[in-house]
Amino acid sequence: MDQTPRTGGATTPPPLGEHLRSPQLRAAMLVQQEALHAARDYLRGEGFVELLPPLVGPVTDPGGRGAKALDVDYYGHSYKLMTSAILYKQASLRGFPRLFYIAPNVRVEPEETATTGRHLVEFHQIDVEIAEASREEAQEIAAGLLTHVTEQVFTAIPGVLAELGRDEAGFADVRSGKYDVCTHHEAVTRLLASGHPQNPDGEIDWAGERLLSLESDRPFFINDYPKGSRGFYDREDPENPGVLRNFDLIAPHGYGEIVSGSERESDYATIVTRMRESGENPAKYAWYLKEAREGIPASAGFGMGLQRLVRFLTGLDAVWQVSAYPKLPGVMAP
Repeated sequence: MDQTPRTGGATTPPPLGEHLRSPQLRAAMLVQQEALHAARDYLRGEGFVELLPPLVGPVTDPGGRGAKALDVDYYGHSYKLMTSAILYKQASLRGFPRLFYIAPNVRVEPEETATTGRHLVEFHQIDVEIAEASREEAQEIAAGLLTHVTEQVFTAIPGVLAELGRDEAGFADVRSGKYDVCTHHEAVTRLLASGHPQNPDGEIDWAGERLLSLESDRPFFINDYPKGSRGFYDREDPENPGVLRNFDLIAPHGYGEIVSGSERESDYATIVTRMRESGENPAKYAWYLKEAREGIPASAGFGMGLQRLVRFLTGLDAVWQVSAYPKLPGVMAP
């Protein structure tokens, strides 16, 4: 059975009332409910503590690929809605060395991403951080999380997945937990050889990511993105200058990236230098830099996109179909 998304998300949501009454949405919400239950069960079993993430702050993740943060008036001060809770995850490690959030995020994505099937303005991440961990340890948790969630969903609600046309046999490689690994350089080489014009110094673009995803029947990691392609908090490899100790986890069959993570930079002076190199003003990050100066633990962590995960499990065309109140980039919605 073909496991790929059908339309790539070219359609837009119907009126909200019609969408909320859709049997398709109900099925997706049942899958989401089981996925969240399984995620919490797995992470708590691995010794993680769940915290509630902040919704606003004086600064947030600087973002990338053209996404922007929304400003809010906070008692006369300009605060940001969280595009990512990564800075708070790092700071929280001083009291909680293994922590996770189910974190809401708001990112004003470029309007052209409305048709990728993979982008929403409002979305949630299963955010995980581990003190004194390596990239490989974070990847092990990410793979274990995806494996456990998939197993739990197929065990708990097989009828719902069957109604959506999801074939259990098609997820055998996901449930095995044996995921492949390649480097960013290797991924770029494959794309260029296939005729795709991928920038070797940047993120894998949406089309290239989908091409790589379509080539695989099992999830796989892409490691070692080049410095400058990701945030200042991704740690540079001390043995391989110019390369970051980070990763993405790519779902197979065209669904693309569902996890992004890295080892984190924790040295105060290096963080400031990396901010300046990336064009960020360190003064904006005063509270975070204060924590770093006092000693943020070295760590590794990741964010797993909840809506992308549910879309992959359900086989639906676009992430708006697995969101009860979808907000597509550039599309006004209640």
